[in-house]
Amino acid sequence: MAMKPFLLQFFTWWSGQTIGTRFFTWRFGERVGEDEFGNVYYQTAGGKIDPTIGVPRRWVVYKDRTEATLVPAGWLGWLRNTQVEPPSVQPYTPREWERPHQPNMTGTPFGYRPKGSILNQNERPAATGDYDAWSPGGAPKERRIETGEKA
Repeated sequence: MAMKPFLLQFFTWWSGQTIGTRFFTWRFGERVGEDEFGNVYYQTAGGKIDPTIGVPRRWVVYKDRTEATLVPAGWLGWLRNTQVEPPSVQPYTPREWERPHQPNMTGTPFGYRPKGSILNQNERPAATGDYDAWSPGGAPKERRIETGEKA
């Protein structure tokens, strides 16, 4: 059973971290904190400035699946260098107009499904009659626009 997580880490990037990220984190990383979803945040050890980008390198190791929308607003600001202190040092206080963080639900049972979607559980709305079905080999029907001109 221990072989499966190793192989997933070695060959995939969407299930946590790759073996390269694990080695880089072990060699150069410093743990900064963890969010409510279990994602762990790192930066270069000692806050050392990375010469290629000019700021300390910061990254996240996702708990389960690699999904950028799983990063809450406070940690996202820290990852993008818009906040100096991470939320583990200076907690993030949302503004009164902000909604609670919710990750992208596309592809899950909680994803948005508009009225016309075939995945919507409700009954699909009836056709309005403004659509002419196409049939292969059939001649196009002549249609008049409201102005009376031929289309």
